[in-house]
Amino acid sequence: MASSLVAAAVGVAAVAGSYAAVGRTPAFVAAPISEVVVAATPDAVVAWSIQTLGSVGSQLGFLLALALTVGLFAVATAAAALLADRFEVPAVAVAPVACVAVALALTGSVASTLAAGGGAGLVVALASVGTGGTGEETAERSDVRPSSARRRVLQAVAGAVAVSGVGALLGSGEGGEVPETDGEVSTGVQSLLDEAADKSLDVEGIEPLVSEQFYQVDINNVDPTPDRDEWTLGVTGAVEEDAEFDYEDLTGLSESVEHRFVTLRCVGEGLNGKKMDTALWTGVPVMDLLESAGIDAGENCCVMFRAADDYFEEFPLSALEDGFLAFGMNGEPLPRGHGYPVRALIPGHWGEINVKWITEIEVLEEEAKGYWEKRGWHGTGPVNTVAKLHAVNRLDEGTDDSAGSGTEMQVGGHAYAGTRGIQTVEVSTDGGDSWNEATLSEPLPASPGEATADAEADATNAAEDAWRQWEYTYEASDAHEVVVRATDGEGDLQPSEESKPFPSGATGWVSKQVEP
Repeated sequence: MASSLVAAAVGVAAVAGSYAAVGRTPAFVAAPISEVVVAATPDAVVAWSIQTLGSVGSQLGFLLALALTVGLFAVATAAAALLADRFEVPAVAVAPVACVAVALALTGSVASTLAAGGGAGLVVALASVGTGGTGEETAERSDVRPSSARRRVLQAVAGAVAVSGVGALLGSGEGGEVPETDGEVSTGVQSLLDEAADKSLDVEGIEPLVSEQFYQVDINNVDPTPDRDEWTLGVTGAVEEDAEFDYEDLTGLSESVEHRFVTLRCVGEGLNGKKMDTALWTGVPVMDLLESAGIDAGENCCVMFRAADDYFEEFPLSALEDGFLAFGMNGEPLPRGHGYPVRALIPGHWGEINVKWITEIEVLEEEAKGYWEKRGWHGTGPVNTVAKLHAVNRLDEGTDDSAGSGTEMQVGGHAYAGTRGIQTVEVSTDGGDSWNEATLSEPLPASPGEATADAEADATNAAEDAWRQWEYTYEASDAHEVVVRATDGEGDLQPSEESKPFPSGATGWVSKQVEP
């Protein structure tokens, strides 16, 4: 029992040591185990987890990967201790070597391997202090007092805790290098951000028009870390000639660089979920690259985007007419978690299509299934119209001397319909029996040269693919049900029929019971 606990402590220290050295990067020893866990999870379980657990499901999967990695190092440590006992070699000299071998086999990273071996060696050394230091036999010999075995375990656990603390501190930066800017945002970007701030409604409880916290969903629990200087984007498949572009090629297209407000919504989120956000992205039109490679839109049907994390998604070639390759977000380089150095943005489509860490654009002559389509999802089409209800604020309570007075209430949220735009949002405070029009934020501006949406007659310069805020203020004295619905820029009302996210995105009207 004591030996098993010591081996587990060594496993924890090895994993923590690796994390201290490389953070949550592909070189982290748990990263390949996490990939195996993701690949081995049945599609039905993935769909259930996305709809039921949301982000928690991904976190639980990563915790499982961590536990399996610790277990792998623990088994290696126990096996090394048995060999040390048989050949009468100190375990303190053998167990770390076993951990080094496991770490090297998992990642091939020298830094991660040495750190894992160092963490394991420290715990093995601490466990041997005062016990003879010869390894497995120290804990198992009949003449060793129980107090000695307990001391060995406590010393190992203390060492594991210490290494874990250092690992959490040193590895918390998440790893991966994103070049820092000089802290200044270009005049054009700052002007657009200021305009977005000015147009944001003053409603407590909802994100401004440019999100402060942008959601993140990935297929893996450890993001890739492409080097900008080595990154390339290939255009392949049914083209006249394969082409390859590096980061300087994209950013050097100065005449094509645009700043676009674009909203992304996750196909797997619940109807009133919070996986929908907006940012100001900087990049270039994707067609500039495809045309240079030579494509025939009449003969080809589709495009497959591929990414550095082995993710891939397919969609119609026609969707790329206004497609965008972004390398900036809100005036800064793309964060690692949002696709650094370059990601795709395809107007009006679900978030999954907007591939991060993009490395290849393959032009196809026949349809093929993307990553999620192979798993039963149908999220490659245009997003569903939605009006979300996230804020319920009590602005002012009525006074006793005011006959019939109640509490002044305010409800608010966001509405989004992809490139169709939002025409109106309506609110019912009686469960859907009657409706009143809500106040909408002014449309976000379009970038010069960006294709514009005509969601409203006076919004010809509106961002093509961006949400709008809404708010409605009223007076209430009794409990009531608030229901919200949106009409898109083409005059189509948001469907009232409710459906779950799987397989084509959630639909329905959002409702909430409110107490004044």
